[in-house]
Amino acid sequence: MEKIKNYLKLMRIKHYIKNFLIFFPLVFSKKLFEVSSLLNCVLAFAIFSLVCSIVYIVNDINDVEKDKLHPKKKNRPIASGKVSIKEAICLVIFLLILVVAGLVYLNASIYTMVLLALYLVLNLGYSFGLKNIPLLDIAILVSGFLIRVVYGASVIGVEVSDWLYLTIITMSFYLVLGKRRNEIIKTDKNTRKVLKYYNKEFLDKNMYMCLAMAIVFYSLWTVGIVESSHLTLTVPFVIIICMRYSMLVEQDSFGDPVDVVLSDKVLLCSILAYGLLVLGLLYLI
Repeated sequence: MEKIKNYLKLMRIKHYIKNFLIFFPLVFSKKLFEVSSLLNCVLAFAIFSLVCSIVYIVNDINDVEKDKLHPKKKNRPIASGKVSIKEAICLVIFLLILVVAGLVYLNASIYTMVLLALYLVLNLGYSFGLKNIPLLDIAILVSGFLIRVVYGASVIGVEVSDWLYLTIITMSFYLVLGKRRNEIIKTDKNTRKVLKYYNKEFLDKNMYMCLAMAIVFYSLWTVGIVESSHLTLTVPFVIIICMRYSMLVEQDSFGDPVDVVLSDKVLLCSILAYGLLVLGLLYLI
């Protein structure tokens, strides 16, 4: 049982929360209650989550020596010695088999598979060296958020609007820049080579510029949804959520978006309230 717990920790199950972006196109295209579309998205979510786990495991194998020096990452299964590299490689192979089986069952389109492959290639490239190139490291992490949304849209055959695209891109830059900001504050720059190219002032200015743009783009997006212009009512909720998130990031945090969200009940409740409001406005009014 302990070994299974270590495998699940290695797969970083809690980070699957980011994959809920896959459901954005489903919700906002008002197809949430179309059984076939919903089931396709659920399966697509599972497949993408397994691909993410593959990336995390490969990254941990590659970074095992550096992780041992990190105050937080040293507790990861491979760095701590709870899971051997050989076991981790076997787990990667098993997950790859599940991914292929899932894609066959989903009858995924070429476009969907290309998006999945693009995510895998970019993130493996990140793990094997691209993460050491300033700005490119941030751009790759941001692309992961965007790919999730476009991937979700491809599964149900809808397009991602320009305003949603801009909202996801700028909000993702805010989140990733915030993570880098706190890494500089909380850790030794030797734990991540690229940190020597950044400083807190640069990251502060750019993360809040991106946040402001994200809120503007989101507001314009809600106005542009003709059939549901009342979604503008959610804008204050988004502002409050962003303010709460920023408050937490500027406190004692490593800046990882998942850890920040899961560590604060107020933020979690605010996001839940936002989600319920969106569903009510889209499907009940």
